[in-house]
Amino acid sequence: MSKRFAILLDGGFVTKVLQFRNKSFPTSVEVEAECQRVIASPHLVGYDLLRIYFYDAPPATGIIKNPIDGSLLDLAKTKVFTSHESLLDKLELSPNFAVRRGEVLSRGWKLGKAAMSQLAKAPRQVVPRDFVPNIEQKGVDLRIGLDIARLALRDMVSVIVIMSGDSDLVPAFKFARREGVRIYVDHLGSPVRRDLKAHADIVL
Repeated sequence: MSKRFAILLDGGFVTKVLQFRNKSFPTSVEVEAECQRVIASPHLVGYDLLRIYFYDAPPATGIIKNPIDGSLLDLAKTKVFTSHESLLDKLELSPNFAVRRGEVLSRGWKLGKAAMSQLAKAPRQVVPRDFVPNIEQKGVDLRIGLDIARLALRDMVSVIVIMSGDSDLVPAFKFARREGVRIYVDHLGSPVRRDLKAHADIVL
């Protein structure tokens, strides 16, 4: 088996953790810095990098109407869209990166977490700013799982580093390990379920 490794990043997880840590949507430079930290790990001494895979859905587009005041929001003109699109575009052009895009669905609006917390403490009438766009990603976990299986079955790498906090990936971990591939998990210091750690060879 090749003495190579691949890094697979769950984009939704990585951007969420880095945004909370840095108080702003992460740049490609910040994402690449996390990858360099992994590459420099003593657990990967003697291994060569095959590729870094970044999995995420593209930012949502379309115009949605606020259910309270009827105001319109063009998702393609928001700061979220601009920042997200810039990140994917720059990572796609970065050396050794491959961006795998899932799908995104816009389902209108939903109560934001801050509003729900406030309403639970002190019921009041909802206002337009209580609502946030209801955006769902589709197919990202599936693409990560398929690539884990592909890398393992084709003997392309001997180590796969997964940067994620999603325990839904555990079946893919088990499959790869049965094929002789070592699984390293990096959860960026974020709380994760025990299963994710239990089915990894090393937690970075």
